[in-house]
Amino acid sequence: MKIEKIQVLRGPNIWSIRRPNLIQMRLDLEEVEDLPTNKIDGFRERLQKLIPSLITHRCSEGVEGGFFQRVDMGTWMGHVIEHVALEIQTIAGMDTGFGRTRETRTPGVYNVVFSYLEENCGVYAAEQSVEIARHLIDNRDFDIEKCIQTLREIREGERLGPSTGSIVQEAKARKIPWIRLGRNSLVQLGYGVNQQRFQATITGNTSSIAVDIACNKELTKKMLDEAAIPVPTGDLVHDEEGLERVVQKIGYPLVLKPLDGNHGKGSSINVNDFETAKLGLQHAQNYSQKVIVERYITGYDFRILVINHKMVAAARRVPAHIIGDGELNIQQLIDKENLDPRRGYGHENVLTEITVDKDTNELLEKLNYTLETVPKNGEIVYLKSTANLSTGGTSIDVTDMVHPENITMAERVSRIIGLDVCGIDIMAENLTQPLKESGGAILEVNAAPGFRMHLAPSEGLPRNVAAPIVDMLYPQGKPTKIPIIAVTGTNGKTTTTRLISHIVKSNGFRVGFTTSDGIYIQNTMLTKGDTTGPISAEFILKDPTVEFAVLETARGGILRSGLGFSSCDIGVLTNIKEDHLGMNDIHNLRDLTKVKRVVMDSVKKDGWSVLNADDEYSMRLLNDLDSKIAIFSLDENNSHIKKFAKEGKVTCVYEEGFVTIKKGDWKIRIAKAHNIPITMEAKAKFMISNVLAASLATYLYGFEIEDIANSLRTFIPSAALTPGRLNIFKFKKFNVLIDFAHNPAGYEAIEDYLKNVEATKKIGIISGVGDRRDEDIKKCGLIAGRMFDYIIIRNEKHLRGRTEEEINELIISGIQEANRNVSYESIPKEIEALKHAMSMAEEGTFITALSDVVTNAIDLVQEYQNREILDEGKLI
Repeated sequence: MKIEKIQVLRGPNIWSIRRPNLIQMRLDLEEVEDLPTNKIDGFRERLQKLIPSLITHRCSEGVEGGFFQRVDMGTWMGHVIEHVALEIQTIAGMDTGFGRTRETRTPGVYNVVFSYLEENCGVYAAEQSVEIARHLIDNRDFDIEKCIQTLREIREGERLGPSTGSIVQEAKARKIPWIRLGRNSLVQLGYGVNQQRFQATITGNTSSIAVDIACNKELTKKMLDEAAIPVPTGDLVHDEEGLERVVQKIGYPLVLKPLDGNHGKGSSINVNDFETAKLGLQHAQNYSQKVIVERYITGYDFRILVINHKMVAAARRVPAHIIGDGELNIQQLIDKENLDPRRGYGHENVLTEITVDKDTNELLEKLNYTLETVPKNGEIVYLKSTANLSTGGTSIDVTDMVHPENITMAERVSRIIGLDVCGIDIMAENLTQPLKESGGAILEVNAAPGFRMHLAPSEGLPRNVAAPIVDMLYPQGKPTKIPIIAVTGTNGKTTTTRLISHIVKSNGFRVGFTTSDGIYIQNTMLTKGDTTGPISAEFILKDPTVEFAVLETARGGILRSGLGFSSCDIGVLTNIKEDHLGMNDIHNLRDLTKVKRVVMDSVKKDGWSVLNADDEYSMRLLNDLDSKIAIFSLDENNSHIKKFAKEGKVTCVYEEGFVTIKKGDWKIRIAKAHNIPITMEAKAKFMISNVLAASLATYLYGFEIEDIANSLRTFIPSAALTPGRLNIFKFKKFNVLIDFAHNPAGYEAIEDYLKNVEATKKIGIISGVGDRRDEDIKKCGLIAGRMFDYIIIRNEKHLRGRTEEEINELIISGIQEANRNVSYESIPKEIEALKHAMSMAEEGTFITALSDVVTNAIDLVQEYQNREILDEGKLI
């Protein structure tokens, strides 16, 4: 078996709209294609022994054990690998269960698709599932425990922490989109101008001054003390002399902790003699030169969580410990405790496994215990000096037991320090009495407090503390997204995207848009190149200045990694024509329709899908989409338009020279096509089609007819504004047209336009694209033979697996099929071909360069234009 390719899908995709996170592995079974599972002796038994939990997979049988029934009957190895990849992730603490395995048109080659929670875990699971299958086939041992542990380690390095993850999950439940910024815990909620950011539990609104105060424990204690909040007595020291002075002042027992410490690091508690205090000072100074020395307050460790200055939860925290039974030693009791199914590696479960470290050994040493000591029955032995859950501690929810006076005090503390998310550590016998009565005190105030103890306490009610965070970031009525119009199709995407963006910008929005030539915000190009994929879409959605997004969305990005957005308000499908067929398992227009419809399936249910009524495959989606549908056509009498009219639905048509919105039989004329510059005086029908799509999309969004009309009239096509889209350059004796047309449909659109162009001679510069089908290259040659009098064949910059001779032979074969007396020649380099065409141009010649690298061609033609202007100036 051979893995040909592993793709990580991160957004709505051809396999699933609702499950964006999928691995797509292209797997060649090679000789195993002839070995279904029932023909491999002992395969099922070895598989079940290695991964017995696969018994829970119901598969298509719909019953527990259904997958193994399929293995017994005989199934192909790609199907087995899909199930193994899912199950090893589940065992490693990532319960995910969606999978599909489909054979491609290449015999023995399959697409194995399965869901993942953590991207790198999904990739590793893909690789390991194939390796597991190889070992099982060959009857070799496989170290499944090592594989699972590696998955866990990758997961812990990749996943969001429990606090960050809970906020993301709450946002997802409210259908608020999110983007992880980098690989840490920095997350963006929402899009564009409506985004909010947070990291762990620090939000974009958290005061940096408040964080500084909370990190300075001495300053925090001083501010609270001055506000009549109970705090332990103590002082700040930096040497043994200062330590001795404080000890004489407050006595024992003591707590020593670094001034800038966190998570209990460097702390020593319940210190009762000076020698131990000196050791505690040295330990704390490993983290901070300045050390807080305080009177040790006895009682229980409590944490109160305050969000937006309202108490939302309280928990009693218990350090990791074991309870003796008089029989087992401490190490055995730790091992027994770690068998609790609630405990797991890292943050995978409610509780974390208890590990033995320096802190554990020091605590045991104080008791004169070792790991071999057998504690008395019922004896509690604490293994950590702090109650952090990440070191194995447990928590008990006490939210409903907090005295009202303590609630008021906690909310005051959050305002005194200034934290919008505030964790308050309290030592007291209980929280049912006011601290002043119980003798308790506030030990610390924490910025970025952990939520895990409240989300999943080991005892008591879980508290959804993520909800108040999202409520604070997005109070009722505050928008989370920005409007998104996504444009897909074969031809016309870029022009339609630019038209829509121009209309949106003209109506006062700060618009960000992506095209095949670059990323723009307010017509300023920020990134150059083909930017029609998910990364480019995300670029726009992450920009905090963007108010409206218009996203050209091409097939390549969808197939490579899915959409870069979860949903859109309006989806526009310009057409579905032959292009890029025979690549990435897309062999015909039906396959291509499946790719393009991903955009239409992402349209919100109350949004609009805009379809081309003149395009057969677009119309096949009419009754298959969940959103509202509107259509456009160059023909008012199109059968689909007539049907929509009878049903009172919205359409946009080209009638009697006008771009017109129709509501049933009512007509609302937007503008005369002749007066819309992009249509080239209504001679370019394909441009009129783009205008119809853009007009309909913006009308459905809610823009006024007059505003749309004014925008269309002010959209002036040019090499700067619409590079490679019907760019015409006028010279004294001849004209040059440069266009990006590169497939049969694009060539036919140019042919239709050239029928309306008067010229003494029409010269065409064309090429074949190497990764297209033979019939597509040949058809382009045929169309060129019909529309040009003289043809220059040039070579693509990237031949993509073909030879120049092979491509040229197909083009020439197409030209000859046109049955016209057309002359042609071959000039390999595009610039040389263009220079030659202009040198042979006569009075009234019209040169058409169909180029895939439009920038080079445009630069050359503009250089010639400037030279002609200079020469005319010299004559004058």
